[in-house]
Amino acid sequence: MMSTEARGLLTLSELTREELQGLVARSRELFLDRTAHDRPLRDKLVGVLFAKTSTRTRTAFTSGVVRLGGFPITYGPNDLQTATGESVRDTGRILGSMLDALVARTSGPLEDLREMADAGRLPVINAMAAEEHPTQGVCDLATMLLQFGSLEGISVLYLGEGNNTASALAHGISHIPRCHITFATPAGYGLDPQVLDAAAKRAAEAGSGVREVHDTDDLPSDVDVVYTTRWQTTGTVKADPDWRERFRPFHIDERLLARWPEATFMHDLPAHRGEEVSGAVLDGPRSIAWQQAEMKLTSAMAVLEWVVGGKAPQAKRS
Repeated sequence: MMSTEARGLLTLSELTREELQGLVARSRELFLDRTAHDRPLRDKLVGVLFAKTSTRTRTAFTSGVVRLGGFPITYGPNDLQTATGESVRDTGRILGSMLDALVARTSGPLEDLREMADAGRLPVINAMAAEEHPTQGVCDLATMLLQFGSLEGISVLYLGEGNNTASALAHGISHIPRCHITFATPAGYGLDPQVLDAAAKRAAEAGSGVREVHDTDDLPSDVDVVYTTRWQTTGTVKADPDWRERFRPFHIDERLLARWPEATFMHDLPAHRGEEVSGAVLDGPRSIAWQQAEMKLTSAMAVLEWVVGGKAPQAKRS
């Protein structure tokens, strides 16, 4: 298997603890000063392929390439010959001969990105696949680091679907010592069992914990972060016509949030007020969702700087 560095960033599970903590720390550093770099992408060409809708991630990576001195080449869902039947492997060979890296959100599985990277010997950054949204995970941890000053020892409660953002959180939190995350998901809508098992094993090695529950009576009594995502993940459709009723107990309003009076609220956006979260919570004083969204830019810059610019991320010691 190729190294993560050669391949880019496909999943947080392939990072070392030091690499992840370095990316998170660098994201925060760039958030505090977006000019704290020497334009490491000078003369670099980065493809930015989005086959699905995106506001934050696409804008973050496109503007991040420019801010770091590079040149983005953007593609929409029907711009490449994959739309007419060309194979992912052939496309990867061509892009690898012309680009320095590719940021991609495709309609296919994560393995398509891996195949494209292998065929083109091209660093690929996963900007969201069905299985995982790793750069969102870097952003989320960087936002928590900015909020709390340290990631060690924090406790996170995630409510909603076990989607690609949840998978990234599971892998990310499992790298951090003495952290705990509880995923509260409707039965049948939890994380992939393999993801949950791998994250739980990694967490145990760090003195941390990753678990999943399906009943709001089993929620932890003390948490630092309450996190949710949109119930209807981009590009997905739920087969059960009554699925909203199964999700309703996981709706976050002021009454539920009051169970953790000191907790901070996070959301990866976009949000559907009235479904997964009330407007009073999303726009309230305990929400850092908008700062979290802004952190998408600098986390993208940190990832680009590492993958394309060749700068190893370094976690600063306090």
